[in-house]
Amino acid sequence: MTDALAALFPGFESGTVEVEPGVHIAYTTGGNGPPLLLLHGHPQTRAIWHKVAPELARHRTLVIADLRGYGDSTRPTAQADHASYSFRTMAQDQVRLMLALGHAHFDILAHDRGARTAHRLTLDHPARVGRLAVLDIAPTLAMYRQTDEVFARAYWHWFFLIQRAPLPERLIEADPVAYIRDVMGGRSAGLAPFDPRAMAEYERCIALPGAARGICEDYRASAGIDLDHDQADLDAGRKLTQPLLVLWGADGVVQRCTQPLEEWRKVAEHVQGEALPCGHYVPEEAPEALLAKVLPFFVPKPA
Repeated sequence: MTDALAALFPGFESGTVEVEPGVHIAYTTGGNGPPLLLLHGHPQTRAIWHKVAPELARHRTLVIADLRGYGDSTRPTAQADHASYSFRTMAQDQVRLMLALGHAHFDILAHDRGARTAHRLTLDHPARVGRLAVLDIAPTLAMYRQTDEVFARAYWHWFFLIQRAPLPERLIEADPVAYIRDVMGGRSAGLAPFDPRAMAEYERCIALPGAARGICEDYRASAGIDLDHDQADLDAGRKLTQPLLVLWGADGVVQRCTQPLEEWRKVAEHVQGEALPCGHYVPEEAPEALLAKVLPFFVPKPA
């Protein structure tokens, strides 16, 4: 564990698990109670959860993981079809991580790319997941299919990162810290919500060898093989059957460009949710509001 992570998650422990030959997933764990998997989004790492982890850990055993390609997890070699970075593959990583830590059944709280991974994990491994909460996303297929000028301008990185290698990688690697600060600072709240220790982690990790490749491959997969997987589920009528909590930022692009509850009800049977008073980076912009919604969802009071 880096000094920054130790400071962000006092009393927690960190490690790695080899989920397939040569691929290690980094994680931080702590707390008491039933297991809860926390997954981050782009361009961040597990550090995003530091403001809510202490309170969640009073009720749940937390496993806070870095997705493959991000943070301190492995950045595998790219494949022609980008399958090594598909949400299906990233979901399998997290199942294997949880099993290695002794958690065969768990709940998930996930943001952004992590939430898309969690959606796929819950579809592919329904017996593993009890409850799922996703932050500031609509389903991937719906967002691509409904792209308009407003969305394309706001989510420009979706279309930049999928360009053929090595163009976007080369541009990110030219100044990785500037990429982090420009992407995160360009959202509605600017850089004000981010703890300097968390920012130091994001900046450290984006500068690691292969980090730009990992991020780009994630997005290339989402614009190709992941859409194929989502369409196959839609054609087969497969839906999430677990309780699903959908939360998003009232000041964000998801609010402006989609109808989140309407879209999730097309792919899930038991949906609840609402907008929170923040932008995209919900766990860091509005931790108290987030806890007020997820604690009753994940820690229901006895009848």
